[in-house]
Amino acid sequence: KTDAGLYTCDIGTDVAKSKVSVQEKPTEVTKQLEDKTSAAGQDITLSCELSKPDVSIRWYKDGKAIRKSQKYDLHQEGTRAILIIHDSMVKDS
Repeated sequence: KTDAGLYTCDIGTDVAKSKVSVQEKPTEVTKQLEDKTSAAGQDITLSCELSKPDVSIRWYKDGKAIRKSQKYDLHQEGTRAILIIHDSMVKDS
């Protein structure tokens, strides 16, 4: 059900009209990523919270897009976006 539409106030001798449109609120990050320090060889998990579930997100490292691979696991659980860096190395910093 949507609230958008044409609303009228009819008093018999006159009518007032209003066109209502409702725009969806933009998605926001509600919990930021936290800095992590890890020993080499450990898996590192980064996560952030979003204001809405199932939002299309992209992860980047130094401006380059990260894709799901043996190195990186990307997934979402509701409003939580998660990146796991497997078998971390110094060059992953």
